[in-house]
Amino acid sequence: MNDATLHELLHPSHWKAAVGYANGVLASGRTIFVGGQIGWNGDQVFESDDFAAQVHQALANIVEVLREAGAGPEHVVRLTWYVTDKREYLARLKEVGAAYREVMGKHFPAMTMVQVADLIEDRAKVEIEATAVLPEAR
Repeated sequence: MNDATLHELLHPSHWKAAVGYANGVLASGRTIFVGGQIGWNGDQVFESDDFAAQVHQALANIVEVLREAGAGPEHVVRLTWYVTDKREYLARLKEVGAAYREVMGKHFPAMTMVQVADLIEDRAKVEIEATAVLPEAR
């Protein structure tokens, strides 16, 4: 089974194309739940206050947690993003997209984004949680 067929993307044929995300994903296997990751490193130190840099770090943290289960970005079926400023997200889409592709590749799972009033860590501008499914060995 190659990366393109790990999970089935669900998209009603009469809907407008989803760009940069999937409307749904059908998957079977061992489920991995990754708690919200923010833009600090493994030592819990922020290396940047830049929004796109924090997105990159949060996604990199997710991938690192997934590796502990033998999984990678291609196994992610859902991402939930919490941002403190949707305008900053929208203004930085190009940079955020580049950071996303650098870490996650061209794998676009089901996604939800929510603007929140604040995050627990004062310097955090984004928190991302993930659900992944690792297919059972055949």
